[in-house]
Amino acid sequence: MKSFDIPDYYRSSIITPLKEFRRKRDKLKRDFTPTLLDFGPVRFLIARHFGFCYGVENAVEIAYKAIAENAGKRIFLLSEMIHNPDVNTDLQDRGVRFIMDTKGGQLIPWSELTSDDIVIIPAFGTTLETQNQLASIGLDVEKYDTTCPFVEKVWNKAGQIGQKNYTIIVHGKPNHEETRATFSHSKESGPTVVVKDMEQTKRLARYITGESPAEQFYTEFAGQYSNGFDPTRDLQRIGVVNQTTMLASDTQGIADYLKQVMSQKHNLGETASPDQIDPYFANTRDTLCYATNDNQDATYALLTYPANLAIVAGGYNSSNTSHIVELCEEKLPTYFIESEQKILSNKLIRHYNGHTRQEVVTENFLPRLEEAASEPVTILLTCGASCPDATVEGILLKLASFFPGARPIDDVMASVMQSS
Repeated sequence: MKSFDIPDYYRSSIITPLKEFRRKRDKLKRDFTPTLLDFGPVRFLIARHFGFCYGVENAVEIAYKAIAENAGKRIFLLSEMIHNPDVNTDLQDRGVRFIMDTKGGQLIPWSELTSDDIVIIPAFGTTLETQNQLASIGLDVEKYDTTCPFVEKVWNKAGQIGQKNYTIIVHGKPNHEETRATFSHSKESGPTVVVKDMEQTKRLARYITGESPAEQFYTEFAGQYSNGFDPTRDLQRIGVVNQTTMLASDTQGIADYLKQVMSQKHNLGETASPDQIDPYFANTRDTLCYATNDNQDATYALLTYPANLAIVAGGYNSSNTSHIVELCEEKLPTYFIESEQKILSNKLIRHYNGHTRQEVVTENFLPRLEEAASEPVTILLTCGASCPDATVEGILLKLASFFPGARPIDDVMASVMQSS
């Protein structure tokens, strides 16, 4: 895999070599066993896959290249580069300004931009409308376009099925930058509608079967369908693509459900062959992002091990990270934090509650330290695809520092690297 040039302060002298060690031993990525870092009174089980993915490293490299190549020029980002506060703050500290917020709200009027400015397109990509706006100002929209290749793969798949007269169903969060971009590109190829979850998918199915009146669709899916969408006409042939950071199992569940609905509608039976179902339902199984899949599979494997708690690091508005948190919450106490600074002491942690969408402080999140003397505390540790290795290192070392008698990190790492 390509090696990217990203700032050293995002890397870690502990986590980065650990990941490289695992990669060399498992080049085919078939071993999802977590890595054990045994400090004695506290043990960490580190997920097999986590942290900066190909698309994120590519975006970070291009963004810092833009800064280095354009000294003295004004540099803008359409919105957050990736959903990580450390990266975005560092870019802003270097003078980069955001044109829009993550929901598409304008922060800087287009009229303030000139053809001499530099504009970076973030990893999520952007809408065709925004591309056209940038081009009308005379800006080069391709030079510093950091759109993830796997996001573009979804756009291409949507275009392919749209050209075959399928309607495109996008599984994603309607207000997320990536979903907005995918919707914008998709609707140029065919009728498009966004569904955010299985519940909304089941409501869409009622328009496919005719159980719900067509005119009700426009209220129920307001803001989530392309211009001119006709539920009576446009739900006869469909295909599903996704926001790449959704839970793979959720997207597959939605696709399987809609395939079954189409099969039942056309009386094809449960054992319909591909040739029978293809006229009504497009095969789009290959639009799931490899990094999202790997991180989620590694989390499933991580959760098969007994532990006292889980720590998940990443930006609070990171979709892929929030799904990892959801998986962990099903099994054990889970704390979603941006960095080690959220660990206030060995008794207090400030973390994000995704259900209430606010930070909360929890007391006694660690087992009592005297208990660790007889029974080691086990902590599951992972992070999202936009979280730097350095952040994971900071969390690891801060937690280990709370346990008297913890082995030095050099000894712990030596044990891991010497293992066969």
